[in-house]
Amino acid sequence: MKNNFFCKGELSRKDITERLMRLENAKVGFYSVGQYPACLAYNCAMQTDGSNLILSTRPNRELFGAFSQDTLKGMDSKHLDTMHKMGSHLEGNRMVPNTLSDLILRCEIVILSANSNHIENDLNLAIELRKSLMRTDVVLACLSGSFSHDVKKNESYVLCEKEPNLAFFSGFHRHGALLNPLDSFTANFCHPDALTAMLGAKILDKLSPNIQVSSGVHNLEGQYIKAAKNMSSIFAGFAHDYHMANPGLLPTVLTLLLDQCLDQAACVSMCRKDRDKLYNHQPFPLTELGYGVQKIEAALQKDGDMKKVRDHTFSQLTAMVADVRGSMMHPNGGKPTRNFQAGQILSKNMRNYKRCPKDLNEYIEWCTSNGLQKGSLEGVKSLQYWPQIIKKYSLQYHDSSMVNLLYFCIFGSKNIKALVYIVLTQSRELTNYCQESVRPTHSRCYAEALNNISSNNSLDLFVQCLLTGNNSNKLPDQCQSYLSTVNSKSPAYLQTMYIIEKTLTSLT
Repeated sequence: MKNNFFCKGELSRKDITERLMRLENAKVGFYSVGQYPACLAYNCAMQTDGSNLILSTRPNRELFGAFSQDTLKGMDSKHLDTMHKMGSHLEGNRMVPNTLSDLILRCEIVILSANSNHIENDLNLAIELRKSLMRTDVVLACLSGSFSHDVKKNESYVLCEKEPNLAFFSGFHRHGALLNPLDSFTANFCHPDALTAMLGAKILDKLSPNIQVSSGVHNLEGQYIKAAKNMSSIFAGFAHDYHMANPGLLPTVLTLLLDQCLDQAACVSMCRKDRDKLYNHQPFPLTELGYGVQKIEAALQKDGDMKKVRDHTFSQLTAMVADVRGSMMHPNGGKPTRNFQAGQILSKNMRNYKRCPKDLNEYIEWCTSNGLQKGSLEGVKSLQYWPQIIKKYSLQYHDSSMVNLLYFCIFGSKNIKALVYIVLTQSRELTNYCQESVRPTHSRCYAEALNNISSNNSLDLFVQCLLTGNNSNKLPDQCQSYLSTVNSKSPAYLQTMYIIEKTLTSLT
């Protein structure tokens, strides 16, 4: 799919100049208005006349349907009227709701804001309409931060991998936070082409003075982080609620959740089929765009060695990291994200029942009975595809150990759930799991050998490492012999690590 502002065949200098000038007055469209775009539209209505944003709901969906009645009562009727104007246009003597066709005809960026249940159908429809309306230079973007699933192939993926030129828009959105007229927010507009990313960010940045949008020369990585963040937010909500009395544990858990999101995204970036194009076919040097964190690193294991590979496709990572951090925070006012709330619900029920959920259906029932809609549980939906994601992107267990633990809490067998329950609910067990599970196998070998330094094998290992002229960092073939045998008498965190790695290996 071609997807940029200049995709109408051969363009002259005059064509490019005129197109750039038209983009100065570009409008943005949101289709399938859910909670995030509805809150963003209200923020725009508070700060501007709303003329830069056009809305279109999915058929049979209400423009204000994402807001509860209590929330609507607290909203200004003047701003709601502005939102109503954003979602309709005049035909003859009456106002009629906008359609997706209206957005494609009137906007230069159309953001398909449906979740993973509808996004692929919406994208196919938008591509067809864009072609039939002869508006192929309208840029299409998505908000969906969840894994899609191909039932026929039984494969999971993020949509930006299937459509590598699809733009991705991401910003931190705590539950209803955009309704605050004084708060400010950061967001990313991501696209593999640097010029498209920069122009798109500039257009979106005009929506509201409260929303600062930066360009990111990537999309697959950003969408992956969003999907991984949704799952990690569940763990964060659980930890905040269950371990509120253990303030020393929480920083460790939250730091690992963030770090592993980025580590996984770095590995995903290494898998891109268009990496050469990203680096060698850009109009601007990637290292000179944006501000803040300008690289991510992937640690790849080859023949026992760990190689770090730098990746500059994250030309502006600050907003993305803020999104992850924000989703893992318990706010002083208002509600946390819905995935965070799902984690809190998990904590409360595990405390009440003294066990993990029996299965996915029971966990969803826990969530829906506490006011969360099944369709909004994006993190839970992504989690069920986790083994496929590990296999697809060759994720290392030490880069995914926290989500691994959450996965087996819900989808594991009865025996593993009993161990996971102990690890999740006992502060010392969870701390040990956090420390040990992030170590690669070779690191654990050295640690075990050091703890048993009096044995001949351990002494031989360190003597070999320190011998003059030994420049190889490779472990000896017998490295596994330094790891202690895990059995039923081992600590729960070690048993859990062993079973998780063994089970995931068989599944992938």
